[in-house]
Amino acid sequence: MAKRSGEKHHDILDAAVKTFARTGYHRTRVADIAREAGVADGTVYIYFENKEDILVSLFQDLMIRFVEDLFSELLQCQNATEKLRKIITYHLTTLAGKPDQAKVTQIELRQIDQAINEGISRPLKRYFDLIEEVIDEGKKQGLYRQTLDTRIARKVVFGGIDEVVTCWVMSRKRYDLTALSEPLFELLVRGLY
Repeated sequence: MAKRSGEKHHDILDAAVKTFARTGYHRTRVADIAREAGVADGTVYIYFENKEDILVSLFQDLMIRFVEDLFSELLQCQNATEKLRKIITYHLTTLAGKPDQAKVTQIELRQIDQAINEGISRPLKRYFDLIEEVIDEGKKQGLYRQTLDTRIARKVVFGGIDEVVTCWVMSRKRYDLTALSEPLFELLVRGLY
C-alpha cells in the first residue's frame, strides 16, 4: 500500500500525538485518532495501515524533522563543544514546547512490540550518528580525550538528555525543562575532557 502525504496525513499524525498522550497508545483506538483529527475512520486507513503504522510514521516524521532542523542549527556552531551544547539545548527546548510529543516519545514508545521498535530504530540511529559525529569532531579538535570511546560517550550524552526529559514528563510538578540544558551540558562536557 502506497503511503500518502499531505494536510490530512499531517492532521492525523497531530491527532495521534494528542490522543496517545491523553489516553496511552494501547488504550487508543483508530476511531479515537480519527475523531481527534476530525475525519472519518476510513480516512485514516487511506493514509495508514493500522494504529502501529500511525505510531511508526509519527515517530519517523518527528525524528526526520528533528534531526534535519538540529543539523541546520549545528552548522552555525564553531566547534564540537558548541555543537554539544546546541544538541542538549535543542532537544530539551523542542520537547519543552511540545509536552504531548514528549509524553509519547518518552513513555508510549517504550511500551511497544519488537516490530514497532524496528520501525522507529532507523530514524533514531541518525540522531545517534549525529551525536557521535560531534564527539569525533571534538576528539579531532583536541577538545575531548583521544581515548574516549565515541559510542559509549554517545550513549551517556543521549542517556543523560533522555533521562532529564523522562523525569520532566513523569513529574507531577511542572518546571522549566529548558533551564536544565546548561547544568546538563556542564556535567556531560566535563566527562568528555
